[in-house]
Amino acid sequence: MGKILWLASYPKSGNTWLRAFLLQLLNGAGGEINVNRLADFCLADSAAGWYAPFIGRPPGDWTIEEVGQARSRAHQKMAASGPQAVLIKTHNACVRDRFGALIPKRLTIGAIYIVRNPLDVAISYSHHLGKSIDEVIDLMDNPGAGTPNTRTNVYQLLRTWSEHVESWTARRDLGPLHVVRYEDLLSEPERSFSALAAFLGLKPTRERLLEAIRNCRFEELRRSEAAHGFKERSRFAERFFREGRAGQWREVLSAAQLRRLTQAHGAAMRRFGYLPPE
Repeated sequence: MGKILWLASYPKSGNTWLRAFLLQLLNGAGGEINVNRLADFCLADSAAGWYAPFIGRPPGDWTIEEVGQARSRAHQKMAASGPQAVLIKTHNACVRDRFGALIPKRLTIGAIYIVRNPLDVAISYSHHLGKSIDEVIDLMDNPGAGTPNTRTNVYQLLRTWSEHVESWTARRDLGPLHVVRYEDLLSEPERSFSALAAFLGLKPTRERLLEAIRNCRFEELRRSEAAHGFKERSRFAERFFREGRAGQWREVLSAAQLRRLTQAHGAAMRRFGYLPPE
């Protein structure tokens, strides 16, 4: 029954950008992109609607226990929602909570994992959450970190940033895994997006590939949000698509904040080439 292809990342790491690219490439959608179509094209494993039939009442005051006990059946319902592989976005770490696996092996056929420099993640996530950068640095080093149940989404378990990255990139039992750095998508878009297409078994013409890349550029995504709004925008943020560039940390982070992040996540940062030169 394994039908789920996960599109996984720590929050604010480029998941939406990759979904926009895949929408353009797979659906052949030329011209302007509507970011609110992403939810129709790629499911979200945190969307409350998948859990409601198994909890029996509208979301709003669901408990962790109710969601945890419903998660396995919700995943089965997601996997059965399409005739072929189902693309599902997740911010969950690839771990177990006390109710079972957050990423069920038996329903999984593979995963794409996007990793981004945590120095930039801290800045972007602080805007998204309406919290200070120092508060977000604490969150990124909290093994119990996660997102809460709301009226629209169920809780997700993040762990620390390093644990999140390790939980996905060290797994070898979930089928094929494609890991891509956010920064490579920016600096070498043709090579990086072409490798992603190849992982999916797609062979677009170069013209088609470049068209999809152009149509999901950050400027286009920001323009779409301005025109249509974006359902995934946090109530704390003025806009979802804020900067979309690498290296913001050089202008924003203090020496103390830089030190805290590199001390907490140095091993994983070194692995992906994110440690600043000393």
